[in-house]
Amino acid sequence: MRRKDIIDVMTNFHEGYLRFSVNGVSKELKLLLSVVYNQIHSSPIDLLLLKESLISLISFLCQPEHRTNKNCLAVDQFFAIDDHWNARWSNLPEEFQNVLDDIGGCLHDTVSHPDIAENFESTPEQLLQRIKQLND
Repeated sequence: MRRKDIIDVMTNFHEGYLRFSVNGVSKELKLLLSVVYNQIHSSPIDLLLLKESLISLISFLCQPEHRTNKNCLAVDQFFAIDDHWNARWSNLPEEFQNVLDDIGGCLHDTVSHPDIAENFESTPEQLLQRIKQLND
C-alpha cells in the first residue's frame, strides 16, 4: 500500500471513529476498531489476521465491564454507517460479510434490548462464536 493510501485510510478511520466515540465509550475501542478497519483495507486481506482482530474486538465487548450500551452502540454504528469506509467488505468471503453486516445490525440492542440482539444472533457472545467458526 502506498504512503498516500495509508494516510487516506487512517484519516477516514479517525473521521469515522470521531462520529461514534461519545463520552463513555471505552478508550480501548479505538485501537481495536482501527486494527479491524486496517485489516479490511489492506491488500491482499489476510483473513486469519482479520478473524483474530474481530475476535479481539468482540471479546472486549463480552467482558462485563466493557459490555456497555455506549460501547455496543459505537461499534454497531461504526460498522453500520459506511460513508467513512473507502472499501466495503464485498470482496470478502460471504461468511465474513455476513458477520460484519451483523456487527452493524443489532449489536446496539445488546444492553437495552438483549432479546432482540439474541434473536438476530448479534449479542457479543453469539458474534464471537460465529467469528471463531469462520474459515480463514
